[in-house]
Parts: sequence; structure tokens; C-alpha cells
Amino acid sequence: MEIVILNGSKQIGKLAADAIEELLRHKPDAVLGLATGSSPLPVYDELAARHDRDGLDFSRAHGFALDEYVGLSAGHPESYREVIRREFTDRVNIAPENVHGPDGTAADIPAACQAYEESIAAAGGIDLQLLGVGTAGHIGFNEPGSSFASRTRIKSLIEQTRRDNARFFNSLAEVPHHVLTQGLGTIMEARHVILVATGAQKAQAVREFVEGPVAAICPASVLQFHPHATVLLDEAAASALKLADFYRHTYDNKPAWQGL
Repeated sequence: MEIVILNGSKQIGKLAADAIEELLRHKPDAVLGLATGSSPLPVYDELAARHDRDGLDFSRAHGFALDEYVGLSAGHPESYREVIRREFTDRVNIAPENVHGPDGTAADIPAACQAYEESIAAAGGIDLQLLGVGTAGHIGFNEPGSSFASRTRIKSLIEQTRRDNARFFNSLAEVPHHVLTQGLGTIMEARHVILVATGAQKAQAVREFVEGPVAAICPASVLQFHPHATVLLDEAAASALKLADFYRHTYDNKPAWQGL
């Protein structure tokens, strides 16, 4: 796991976009795993700017959403399919039919989850997965206690997660209790994972998953086992790390050819 500590979200967005741009230059039909929430927004802003300014091409790329609420109607402004469309895919030239998400309105939820797993596999697997991390240490909506071998499935949200997400709704009562999410086993099959965390409210979760034990109580800690995981932090999110100075030294002296 590579830990990179930067001054702010704009630098984080640029560095993550560098990795995605390099991937697309070498593999135009790359498969991207798309996260929602506040963390990936600087990345999406930078990618959209590069598309407009430099012609960064997404026309052959595919995107797979990390998760979706159960029960929100199609087109609901806070459904994750809609959020990804609004914040990213409508701002670049990715084909709408190449953007996929788990179906939170399906009558047969287990079948929909299995179909989503199969669609990821049929696309060749995810080349680069963007992630955020919740204050409870969750990635996707894999809440504490999630199996490290889990696949796309329905999950109940803990109240802390519902409270964290209430800012996107009119009230806490509107936040669904259930979601569909890629499992930890699914996420771990992505060839490269980039996790973004900013703000002091994420500092404890960052310390636990980066420097704590690998344990189901902190789902993001499974990334310690990933062969190519990059964690991009601002100073506030990194403030509780014991080895922060070492991470800074390592990145400052990294060979230029190595990239992310």
C-alpha cells in the first residue's frame, strides 16, 4: 500500500487523474470503477477539465459504479447512477451504454447482484477502482463486519453511515436503510485501487486501515493485502498516522519512472 500525503484536494485530484489518463492512453477501453460521495469529486473535476482542454478520450472506456441505494426510483437525484452521471460521465465522452451500476430497483435483488458481478467479469474486470473511505472504515458500503470474501450484495447501513450521508438528502429519514454494493472480494480484484480521503473527520479511519490490524471491524484494512493500492490523503486526513514522515520521505524520493 502506497501512502501519498499532499497539501489539498486539488493536488489529489491531479495525481489521481494522472494515473487514469496514463491508463487510458495505454488502454483506451479501460474499465474504471466509479465511486460517489465527496472524496472523488476533485478527480472527476480534473478528468472533465482534461477532456475539455486536452481531448482526453473516454469513448471506448467502461465505468462500473461501486454501489447503489435500494429503493430509490430511477432518476432520483441521489441515486448513485444519477450522481455519477451528473458529476462525471455527462462531462466527458464516455458512452452512456458503457456506464453500469447495480440495480437497486430490481424485484430479484440476489439475481441483480449476480448479474452485476457477471457484467464486471464480461468487461474483463476493473482496471482502476476509485474509492473513498467512511468514518467507520467502510469502502463501498461494506460496513464493519463485512466478509473479506464478499461479492456484490445487499447490505444494511449502520446509523453512522446514514447520518454521514444525510447531508445529501432533505433529512435523515429520507436516507435508505439498504444498499447494493460491490463486495470486498470484488474490490480486491481490481488491478489498481486508488483511495482518496480528505479532512480531519477521516483521520481516525485512515489510521486504522493503514496502520492498524487487518480486521473485519475496519473493512478498508483489507487493502493492506492488495498488490497495487494507492492512498491519497490531505494533511488533515493524515494527521493521526504514526509513520506520516516516513510516507512523505518515501514519496518525495520515489523514482520518477515508477508512477502510481
